[in-house]
Amino acid sequence: MTDTRVAPPKGVWGRMKDRGGRGDRSPLGLWFWDIDRVLLLLTLLLIAIGLVAVGAASPSAAQRYSDEKHHIPPLFYLWWQLAWVGVSLPVLFVVSMLPVAFARRMALIGTVVCLGLLMLVPFIGIERNGATRWLDFGVSLLQPSEFLKPFFIVTTAWLLSLRAQDSDLPVVTITGALTALVAVLLMMQPDFGQTVVFAAVWLALLMISGTPVKVMATLIGCVPAGLIAAYIFYDTARVRIDAFLFPGAEGGSDNFQTNAAHNAITAGGWRGTGPGGGTMKFRLPEGHTDYIFSVIGEEFGLVACAVIAILFLAIVVRVFVKLLDEQDEFRLFAAAGLATQFGAQALISMAVNTGLAPSKGMTLPFISYGGSSLIALSIGMGLLLAFTRRNPFVSRSPYIARWSGE
Repeated sequence: MTDTRVAPPKGVWGRMKDRGGRGDRSPLGLWFWDIDRVLLLLTLLLIAIGLVAVGAASPSAAQRYSDEKHHIPPLFYLWWQLAWVGVSLPVLFVVSMLPVAFARRMALIGTVVCLGLLMLVPFIGIERNGATRWLDFGVSLLQPSEFLKPFFIVTTAWLLSLRAQDSDLPVVTITGALTALVAVLLMMQPDFGQTVVFAAVWLALLMISGTPVKVMATLIGCVPAGLIAAYIFYDTARVRIDAFLFPGAEGGSDNFQTNAAHNAITAGGWRGTGPGGGTMKFRLPEGHTDYIFSVIGEEFGLVACAVIAILFLAIVVRVFVKLLDEQDEFRLFAAAGLATQFGAQALISMAVNTGLAPSKGMTLPFISYGGSSLIALSIGMGLLLAFTRRNPFVSRSPYIARWSGE
C-alpha cells in the first residue's frame, strides 16, 4: 500500500534551514553558497579594523583642519566613515551578485566614463595639498582615478583574453596605449603613486596572460629607463626621490612626512599606547588617510600592524589559490589583476608608512578614510567576488579543496 501520511509541518527553524541551506535555489541562497565566504569575511574584517583606525586618527585630523571659523568635532571623520561604509557595503554585495558578462559590460562602460572624468580633472578639478585629483559634485568630492582602477583592470583583462580567439590581435599595443593614456592623465595631477600602480598591474596582467618572454623582457627593461626619465623630466618624482634618498635636499616636506610616519609607527612599541593614547599622530599631515598605518602602530602596536599585513597577504594568496583551476581566461586575468592591484596598493601604503618607500599619497585599502577610496574598493572587491564565485563546471584541485573546505 502507498503511504499517504502527510509530513508534519516544519517549525520556523526548519523553514529557515531549508531557506538558507545548500538546497536553497533563491538568488540570495545561490549567491551565499557560491561566493567565497572566507574572502568576504576577510574583507569585512578589514572594514571593521578601518573603522577602529579612523576613530583613532579622527581627533588629530579634526585638530589639523579646524580653524577659528570652523571647529571640527573630534570624531567627525569617524561618523563620515560610518556613512561611507553604509554606502559601500550594499555596493559590494550588489556587484558581487552580478553575472560575469554583466560585470564585464559594466567595467567597459565604467572605464569610458572614468577616463572622461579623469580628462576633466586638470580643467575643473579641486586642488588639495598641491595636487588636483578631485571633482566637486556638491555633496562630496569624487576622485576619478580611484574608480578607474577596478574598471581599467577588468577592461585590460578582457582585451588580453581576446588573444585566445585571434592570436594576431595587437592586444599588448592596445592595452599599452590605454595604460600610457591613464599614466599621462595621472601625472598631470600629479599622482605618481597611482601611476606606478596602474603600470605595475598592466605588467602583471601581461605576464599572467602569457605574453612572449622577449616582449616581457623588453618591457621590464624599459622600467629603469622610465624611472630615470621621470626623475629627470618629472619634478614630482625628482622631489620625492631626493627627499627619500637625500634627507635635507629639496622636498623637505616629504622627508618630514616620512620621518613623522616612522616616529609614530614605532612610538607604540609592540603593544601600542592604547586607543586614544597616541601623541605622535598629531604631527602626521594626513593621519586618517595616507598615514593611518602609522596611527595603528602607535596606538595598537606593531603586532596589530603585522596582523593587518597578514590579512592583506591572506586575501591575495586566497585569490590566486582559487584561480589555480580556473579555465575561463577572462575570469582568470580579471581576478588576478584585481588581487594584484589590491596587494600592490596595500604594500606601497605600508612601505611608505614604514619609511621603505618615498611618500606617494597612497591610501590603505578598506582602512584609510575616504568615500571615493572606500566605494571604489568595494566595487573592486565586489568584482573580485563575482569572478571567483564557485564554478561547478571546472575540475577541482586538491589546493582548492584544502583552502575552501569543499
